Amino acid sequence: MRTPRSYHHGSLKQALLKASLDIIRKAGPGAFTLREVARRAGVSHNAPYRHFRDKEELLAALAAEGFDRLTAAMTQAAESASGALERFRLSGRGYVEFALRYPQHFAVMFDVPWRFDLYPQTRAAGERAFGTLVRYVEACQAEQVLPPGDAKPFALLAWSMVHGVAKLAISGRLPLSGAADVLRFTDTATGALARGLAHAFASEP
Repeated sequence: MRTPRSYHHGSLKQALLKASLDIIRKAGPGAFTLREVARRAGVSHNAPYRHFRDKEELLAALAAEGFDRLTAAMTQAAESASGALERFRLSGRGYVEFALRYPQHFAVMFDVPWRFDLYPQTRAAGERAFGTLVRYVEACQAEQVLPPGDAKPFALLAWSMVHGVAKLAISGRLPLSGAADVLRFTDTATGALARGLAHAFASEP
């Protein structure tokens, strides 16, 4: 029998989130209760209610954390680029790298049916992630390597493509042998997308 642990206010929340991820890794995002999270974290069964009113609010916090990590992954991947189109392309690699590194977060972010209007922190984190990609598109437009106009359709196209790669990869549906092969395939796909969009723009009369 585990002895309940004592946590400071801030570390308790992180311990609960970590325990939740451990459970999600084994059973999926819907297969646990706050009581089970408390047991896994080694705290009293009432402890989670200091931070979360129910399981959905805990999952929303995990999703917000995931979107923030996704933003950081896209930004970091794009840092080494020499131009706007390359940053746009490499941000897609960052997206897939995030999914491979944090599959439990990815599942909570995209496999749980959200009411984002109920969780403004989660909605804002998601908007920051998508806004990062939109800004990369806008930078391409400013350098005149993508067509002018609304950047969101281009961002949605890129998001949809890399999300499909990420989802197939973490579910074991890509006929590739490991993360390195997945990322090489991602580079090929995002490169083809970026070059295709740029070529289409350059070919316009």
